[in-house]
Amino acid sequence: MNVSGTNGDRAEFDYVIVGAGSAGCVLANRLSADPSVTVLLLEAGKSDHTPFVQVPIGSVAMLPRKFHNWAFETVPQPGLGGRRGFQPRGKVLGGSSSINAMIYIRGTRADYDRWAAMGNPGWGYDDVLPYFLRSEDNEVHGGPFHAKGGPLTVSKLRTGNPVTEAFVQAATSCGYPRNPDFNGETQEGVGHYQVNQRDGLRCSAAKAFLDPALDRQNLSVATRANATRINFEGQRAVGIEYLQDGQRKVARARREVLLSAGAFGSPQLLMLSGVGPAAHLRELGIPVVLDSPEVGGNLHDHPDFVFGYTSDSTELIGFEVKWLPRALRELRRFRRDRTGIFTTNFAEAGAFLKTANEEVEPDVQLHFVVAIVSDHARKLQFSLGLSCHVCLLRPRSRGMLRLASADPLAAPLIDPAFLSDADDVERLVRGFRMTREILEAPGLAPYRKRELWTAGIDSDDAIRKILRERTDTVYHPVGTCRMGSDPQAVVDPRLRVRGLQGLRVVDASIMPQLVSGNTNAPAIMIAERASDFVLEKG
Repeated sequence: MNVSGTNGDRAEFDYVIVGAGSAGCVLANRLSADPSVTVLLLEAGKSDHTPFVQVPIGSVAMLPRKFHNWAFETVPQPGLGGRRGFQPRGKVLGGSSSINAMIYIRGTRADYDRWAAMGNPGWGYDDVLPYFLRSEDNEVHGGPFHAKGGPLTVSKLRTGNPVTEAFVQAATSCGYPRNPDFNGETQEGVGHYQVNQRDGLRCSAAKAFLDPALDRQNLSVATRANATRINFEGQRAVGIEYLQDGQRKVARARREVLLSAGAFGSPQLLMLSGVGPAAHLRELGIPVVLDSPEVGGNLHDHPDFVFGYTSDSTELIGFEVKWLPRALRELRRFRRDRTGIFTTNFAEAGAFLKTANEEVEPDVQLHFVVAIVSDHARKLQFSLGLSCHVCLLRPRSRGMLRLASADPLAAPLIDPAFLSDADDVERLVRGFRMTREILEAPGLAPYRKRELWTAGIDSDDAIRKILRERTDTVYHPVGTCRMGSDPQAVVDPRLRVRGLQGLRVVDASIMPQLVSGNTNAPAIMIAERASDFVLEKG
């Protein structure tokens, strides 16, 4: 799976892709389907052939630490009382699709129609829906909004956990409609999440797109390969320098270099290569290839608050002694028929709700979790319990990403500027109240014991205070290589870096605005669309 060659050797390919995450795996598959071209895919992480990736419950071991995970931190956030936020990102084949909660959400029609209205023709909902469908193999839903036969499996969960249904019923008892398909005609309501699983195992982008292509002679994959610089001849990108096992290597691209390193990695590599805000680059001694002030700008993410309750129910997940007998039974069940707790994505159900009557579409999302989430997954929680996230879907706060140094192996400076806009806070106050109402409904009484960290928080001021004390990411950073038709945009609507040739960015960093929901499926769609641009099919 590694590219051969000794230190300093050159290898040439038609396309060099940086990052084997959700977008990079799609590009590798679609481009290498043409046997007349050669493709190199570079990944800083290792193989995904481990039960921690493939068995869904294994994500609990990866999120809190640097195990297949970049595990970045933000700079201190004034809106969060000076705390540093946590930013887990996949460092493994499949990228974040190999460590995430596998939830399949596309966002709303209005999300993509806004993209088009912001100067991105061809990115409206009717334009992008066919690319969602091209990927999809939905085991549950059909009709105009879904497809079967694509490489990416979308299924219902196989845990059969009664607490998940209790949450859905608790929400309906509060007046919220049940929604069996958040990706259908309407997003609003409460229901069980669909997930990217196949036969009870994770169906990551690597599993769906990369594995079927690995036998192609024209596709090379290099793991443990840290891209350090884009090489230019004049204003044209001609290749990538990278470090692999301590050796410096160079891969030349005859046609294009494609950056799919994510909302942090893609702008970081651009800046390391001299493409970005000129003053910032000069401060670090980096020669400027192109002054592109918005590289690293427009960073935004879904700010998220988590409720937690302890429980006596072993239907929920914990790692205390009394849960272990059930865990052993569930392991046998999983080995027998790929069902039960070992197939959990933890966030098994959720809701999309409007925090005010005048809202046209939902503005908060809930993730109901069959375990206690401690410090946004930084810490393992051993007690049995349940949690519920509430995140703001379209935050107004905007931050930025900058280089900490010219060292390509140094983590970037990540500043999402959480809760810097007052409107974000007030919407979350309303979302806090709605979420707690659901969690306190009688239907969940058998599973609730002690309310953690929110007991007695009732006034708006008290809610604002605890939001600033405990809000963090729900792992959806976007926007740092904004797409647009204006001269300030980093990439144009065909994802070409403005002012340069032979270089595109293809990942969630190009989103001009966050979608209303989880970002993995949209990142895959972006790559499906981009593959047509590269191959000049659309």
